[in-house]
Amino acid sequence: MRRAAPAQRDGDTVPAPPTGPREETRDEERDRSPGPAAVVPGAGSTAVVPGAGPVTRPGERPTVRLREDGPGDAPRYAPEWLRLREGPDAAARSQDLLDPLRSRLAGPPGRGSGLIVHDLGCGTGSMGRWLAPRLDGAQHWVLHDRDPHLLHFAAAAAPRAAADGRRVTVETRHGDIARLTPGALAGASLVTASALLDVLTREETGTLAAACAGAGCPALLTLSVAGRVDLTPSDPLDARLTEAFNAHQRRSGLLGPDAVTAARDAFTAHGATVRLRPSPWRLGPGERALTGQWLRGWVAAAVEQRPDLRAPADSYLARRLAACEAGELSVVVHHTDLLALCRPTGGTP
Repeated sequence: MRRAAPAQRDGDTVPAPPTGPREETRDEERDRSPGPAAVVPGAGSTAVVPGAGPVTRPGERPTVRLREDGPGDAPRYAPEWLRLREGPDAAARSQDLLDPLRSRLAGPPGRGSGLIVHDLGCGTGSMGRWLAPRLDGAQHWVLHDRDPHLLHFAAAAAPRAAADGRRVTVETRHGDIARLTPGALAGASLVTASALLDVLTREETGTLAAACAGAGCPALLTLSVAGRVDLTPSDPLDARLTEAFNAHQRRSGLLGPDAVTAARDAFTAHGATVRLRPSPWRLGPGERALTGQWLRGWVAAAVEQRPDLRAPADSYLARRLAACEAGELSVVVHHTDLLALCRPTGGTP
């Protein structure tokens, strides 16, 4: 019987198993799962899974920066939350950006040795599972995250093969993604991230753009919040909660809903061609678990920003969770995907 893969050390390389049709054992299927099964609070609960809403200590900045944590610190992004959102994330990401990305990746220097992809704030590795099978050629993914627990899941559940059947390998790196330099991305073919830009500052976004430009590699940065949500049926409190949530997203200098504009400007300043596409979550009765957890986090952040909203927000959340449980609520959470085509180093755009 195959045991679960051991935790990855910094810089460990995990080759994908040989490709080809074969049936996985039940143990292998379990080991390749991107985390434990989602445990979601019941309809009447206001508990928030880490990542869905504010769960950090007072005054702490809830970002994916790779700070050193104490042994008792709770994870800022729970595997349960990341697993809940993986399907809707995959459905939301823009397919329109893949053709220009493929065209760019088809002929950079060193392409014959395969692609080297750096995935920043990788979580449980959902970006790799979505993108690697959509790109041709051998690929080596470098997975960056602050949480070694998530890195373990990401490595264990990494994709096995590219779109053309070529091999995919991975390694993990535990470090501060806010301190990227062109040297850290040396040899990179592509930089990716999901739901990252809105938890960076303007300075950190500029550092990211400069690092990608210095390495001469494109960046595909998906699912940044746009600051708009549409709930059906509507409620008079929707607009006030949206405004308070957006203000919460901008705390401590974080970009929140301004992230895509700031990133576009930063990459453009380095000579990159930038393309933007909408990537909304469309949540209906089939996504009750994610919708309920998103609602809890959304309302909790709004109330943390505007404590005067607590009383009306409590009754609002109860109504919305009941409607969600009954299959009578649909939500569109607007995001934006960004593709930055940086000039290849030593070449023409």
